[in-house]
Amino acid sequence: MTNKLSLLLVSLVLLTAISSPLMAAQPGQVMTGVASYYHDSLHGNKTASGKVYNKNKLSAAHKTLPLGTKVRVTEPKTGRSVVLEVNDRGPFIKGRIIDLSRRAATELGMIKKGLAKVKVEILSVPGRRSGA
Repeated sequence: MTNKLSLLLVSLVLLTAISSPLMAAQPGQVMTGVASYYHDSLHGNKTASGKVYNKNKLSAAHKTLPLGTKVRVTEPKTGRSVVLEVNDRGPFIKGRIIDLSRRAATELGMIKKGLAKVKVEILSVPGRRSGA
């Protein structure tokens, strides 16, 4: 009986640790950091959501936001912003918070630089009502 109880307790702790970052996402939450964009060679590859990456669409990868989350990404120096959907996981390079589709990077004016400091605002999270 003790082994079963221990296993249950460990399972609950692990489940909580894994799901906490995903559950913490709330509309209105803002993050700042460095954005990069997908290399053209990834065009046509399947994303973590199961959708096919299309460099001409507005999409992004984020490490922890729930897939399907809508975000507004703003480049503060220019004031340009785009609204897009998180449909993939990444970037997996230290210091970067979001990986953008080529179209999103183009609209933000960051293609030549490759990287840009951005503000990411959560607009909606699947299964959660805005303003709730």
